[in-house]
Amino acid sequence: MSEDHGGFEGVRENLDGNPMWNLMGYAVPYWPRLTAGVAASFLTRFARLVPPIIVGAAIDRVIRGSGEPGLLTTVGLLPAGTIEGEAARLALLQRLVVIAALAYLVRSVTRFASRYLLQSTAQKIQRDLRDDSYDHIQRLSMDFFATHQTGGMMSILNSDINRLESFLNTEFRQFIRMVATVGGIAVVLAYYSPKLALVALAPVPVIGVASWFFLSWIEPRYKSIRETVARLNTRLENNLSGAAVIKAFDRYDFEHDRVAAQSETYHDEKVAALRIRRGFFAALRLVTGVVFVVALFVAGRDIIAGRPGALTAGTVAVFFLYLRRLYSPMRRVGKSANKYQLAKSSAERVFGLLAQEPSVTSPADASVPEELDGRVTFDGVTFAYEERPVVRDVSLEVPAGATVGLAGPTGAGKSTLLKLVPRFHDADEGTVRVDGRDVREYDLQALRDHVAVVEQQPYLFSGTVAENIAYGDREVLDDETGRDPDGPVDETARRARERVRAAAEAAEADAFIAELPEGYDTQIGERGVKLSGGQRQRVAIARALLNDPEVIIFDEATSDVDTETERRIQESIDRLVEDRTAFVIAHRLSTIQNADRVVVMDEGAVVEQGTHADLLAAGGDYADLWRAQADERPVSADD
Repeated sequence: MSEDHGGFEGVRENLDGNPMWNLMGYAVPYWPRLTAGVAASFLTRFARLVPPIIVGAAIDRVIRGSGEPGLLTTVGLLPAGTIEGEAARLALLQRLVVIAALAYLVRSVTRFASRYLLQSTAQKIQRDLRDDSYDHIQRLSMDFFATHQTGGMMSILNSDINRLESFLNTEFRQFIRMVATVGGIAVVLAYYSPKLALVALAPVPVIGVASWFFLSWIEPRYKSIRETVARLNTRLENNLSGAAVIKAFDRYDFEHDRVAAQSETYHDEKVAALRIRRGFFAALRLVTGVVFVVALFVAGRDIIAGRPGALTAGTVAVFFLYLRRLYSPMRRVGKSANKYQLAKSSAERVFGLLAQEPSVTSPADASVPEELDGRVTFDGVTFAYEERPVVRDVSLEVPAGATVGLAGPTGAGKSTLLKLVPRFHDADEGTVRVDGRDVREYDLQALRDHVAVVEQQPYLFSGTVAENIAYGDREVLDDETGRDPDGPVDETARRARERVRAAAEAAEADAFIAELPEGYDTQIGERGVKLSGGQRQRVAIARALLNDPEVIIFDEATSDVDTETERRIQESIDRLVEDRTAFVIAHRLSTIQNADRVVVMDEGAVVEQGTHADLLAAGGDYADLWRAQADERPVSADD
C-alpha cells in the first residue's frame, strides 16, 4: 500500500516573490487601526525608557546633590545646578516621582491600546485569510480534490493560518519593540557616553548578519517540516475516517506502525532543527554577555582612572539598566528570525493555494439560461485521468425528457462520462452539449443549477434531516436553517417545510423520517452516520428532487436499498422524470429495464445501446449481465 501525503508540495510553484508581502496586503484595509497600534506601541517603549533615567537622576541629583546636568535637565524637566538643602532635594524627588507616575500611566494606557489594536487586527486578518482560503478551495475544480488530500487542506486552513496569525500577533509587536527599544537606548547611551554606546551596540550588525545566515539555513528545513506535518495530518485523518475498516480487519498494529513512522520522521526533523536553533540562540547570548563584561570593564576603568567623560554613579546605573534591556530585543532577533521563517513557510502554502487556478471556469461571455429543455449530446468525447483514458470516443444523442440507463462493469467509465455534463471535469477531446450548446459556453453555476446528481455514496452534512434535504434549493435552505425550532412557525417556514416534505415523499423517505426521534428535526450526525446507507440515499434523492432540475443523474442511487424499497423509489423516479432528462447508472439492471434507451459501456467505450428488449434479443454483453443477475439469489440489504 503506497504512502499518501498532503499533496501540497507543488502549490509553492504558484507564487511570485515573497509571500509575506501578500500577507501584508491583508493588513492594508486595517491601516488606521495598525497605525494607531504602532504609534501606541512606540509610546509604550519610549515610556519604558523613562524609569532608568529617573533612577540615575535620583542617585546623582537627590542623593549625591550633584549639579551635573542629566538628560532630564537637558530636556527641561529638572532644574540645573547643584541641589542643596533637604527641602530642595525633597522637592526634586517629588518632581521625579510625578514624572515616573506619568511615565507609568502613559505606559499602561498605550500598552493596552497597542496590544488591543494590533492583536484584534491580527484576528481580523486571520478571519479574512481563512474565509478567502476556504472559499477559494470550494471553488477549485474537482481534479484538485482528486489529487490533494483533505488532511493537507485542513493543515493549511488551521495550522498554517493560525501560525500566520501568531506571527502577526507576536512578532510584529516584537519588531516594533526591537526598533523602538534599540533606537531609544542607542540615543540615550550616545548622550551619556559615545564610546560605551559603540561598545554596547557593536553586536547589532553581527547579530543581523548571523540571523540572515540562520534564515538561509533553516528555510528549507521548515519547508520539509510543514510537508511532513501535512502528511501526518492526512494519515491521521484517513485512519480516523476509516476506523470501521481498521476494526473489521484488525489492522491496529499496521496503522500504528504507519502513524509511528511518520511521527518519527516529524520528530527527527524537528529535533534536528531544534538542535541548530538552540545553538544559534546560545551563541547570541554569549555575544551579548561578552559585550556586557567589556562595557563593565571600560566604564569601571574610566571611573577609577578619573578620565574625562567618565560616568557618574547615576549614569553608570542608567547605562547598565539600559544595557540589560538592550540585550533582550537583541537576543529576540534570533527567535524572531526563527518565527519569521516558520511563518514564511506557512505563507507559501496558504498563498500558493490562493494562487491555484481552477481548471474548469466560466467563459467571459457565459450563457446564463433561465431554463433548459434537457437535450444532451456527447460528440466524440474522450477523457483521461492523469493520462489514463477513462472515456473513449463516446457519441450519444439524448433527446429532452428521455431516460437513459447506463450499464457495464465497474470502471467502465459510466460515472466519469456523466460528470462531464455538469462540468465537474472537461472533456479532453470532443464536445458535450446541452440544448445544442457546448457546456463550456454556459455559466458554470447556472449550468449546475439545472443538473442534479445523486451519487452512490451521497454526502450528508452534520445537521437535521430537513436541512440536508433543503440543501437542494437556496431559498428553502435559507428558510430552513434560519427558523427557530423553539419559536412560532411563520408562513415562510411552513412553506419551506412543506416543500422539504414533498421531496421526501417523492423519494420514499417520508415514512422512515416520521419514525425518527424528532422527525425532520432529527440530528443525523457527521456524514449522516445515524442513518443507514439506504436512508442516506433516499435523503440525497429528495435533496436532488427539491432542486427541480431539467437533467438528473442517478449514479447507482438505489444500490444500498432492498428490493421492495428500490421498487417504490423507482416508481417515484419514473413519475418524477417524465418531463426531465434522466441518466440512471445501475448495478441492478432491473432498475433500468424501462429506460427509453440502455447504453452499455466497457473500458470507456460504448459497446451496445438500445431498448431493454432489443439488447436482450441481440444476445450481447447486456444479455449476459441480465441472465447472470436473473440467476442470482435475491438478497435484501439493510436499508
